[in-house]
Amino acid sequence: MIQRRTLLKSTAAAALGAPALSGLAQPVVTLKFHTFMSPMSGVWLNMHKPWMDKVEKESGGRIKFEAYPAMQLGGTPVQLYDQARDGVVDIVWTLPGNTAGRFPRVEVFELPFMMNNAEATSKAYWEYVQTMAPDEFKDTHVLALHVHGPGMFHAKTKLIKTPDDLKGMKVRGPTRQVTKMLQAVGAIPVGMPLPQIPDALSKGTIDACVIPWEVVPAVKVHELAPFHSEFDPAGGALYTTTFVLTMNKKKYESLPPDLKKVIDNNSGLATSAWLGKVQQANDIPGRKSAVDRKNTIYTIPPADAQEFRRKSRLVEVEWMDDMKKRGLDGKKLLETARALIEKHGQPAPAAAKPAPKKK
Repeated sequence: MIQRRTLLKSTAAAALGAPALSGLAQPVVTLKFHTFMSPMSGVWLNMHKPWMDKVEKESGGRIKFEAYPAMQLGGTPVQLYDQARDGVVDIVWTLPGNTAGRFPRVEVFELPFMMNNAEATSKAYWEYVQTMAPDEFKDTHVLALHVHGPGMFHAKTKLIKTPDDLKGMKVRGPTRQVTKMLQAVGAIPVGMPLPQIPDALSKGTIDACVIPWEVVPAVKVHELAPFHSEFDPAGGALYTTTFVLTMNKKKYESLPPDLKKVIDNNSGLATSAWLGKVQQANDIPGRKSAVDRKNTIYTIPPADAQEFRRKSRLVEVEWMDDMKKRGLDGKKLLETARALIEKHGQPAPAAAKPAPKKK
């Protein structure tokens, strides 16, 4: 009898403990995160890792990341978006512009002198896609959209002050619109992904590149190209590049509701703005790397920036024509992007309009 009561007590205790045990035994979801950025880059250390850490913490450890920088899972940077689409990996961070013309509507943010504040432009970029291009990334589940800080010139043999200085120079550009801009201002454009820059500068495949300050140390540009030409903010930013943080659709849809909510809470407008803000903040240590080497840094004044703006105006016109051929209203897309940038922060100057006359 004593043995039977002991057995009943044990069974009851086990039954009462079962819910707690099953709660503890909820499966952990492991997500593979893949990108081309170096594990020593500011983007990886200050943006990607903190984002993953936040998601893991808010999930109570039920989401874990396998993090793979520098294309460690194979393939090339150009293939990253399709790796997320096809489920080769779960989440990628990449440039839509790596595949020229595939995501044409978001190229509006890469047109010359569109942006002057990465946080505001990232907010504008997110809202623009939701309202004007909701199917642009339809093959994946988009988590965030953002841009980097102002792009600028970094040259191997001479300082770039005016468009005339670019004649005959082979200059790397990251995307279709930026390479068009380089050609418009007189350079010989060479399109290539970021990781190829050091080798190309070393071998003389390119004479210069355009990148923001923040990635300079990661690709050793301050060691290989000692002449830097930035633009006075009053004259606008030469260009920026769009990025997408996106997830395999089936993987997202397979998550239980509470884990979906964790992902959702770390997606959208606020996350896009945070990524843009942090990336532009990385410009400060990036610039310091060049200062510490006593490199030559030149600030192109607003008056001289006008010549770059005038020459690159054709890129804007060509983009609108391209949109028209695709059955899209390029003028409306451009005006919407500018209005959203102004709504969320500092206005982006319109290249085609003269300065208002004083009354």
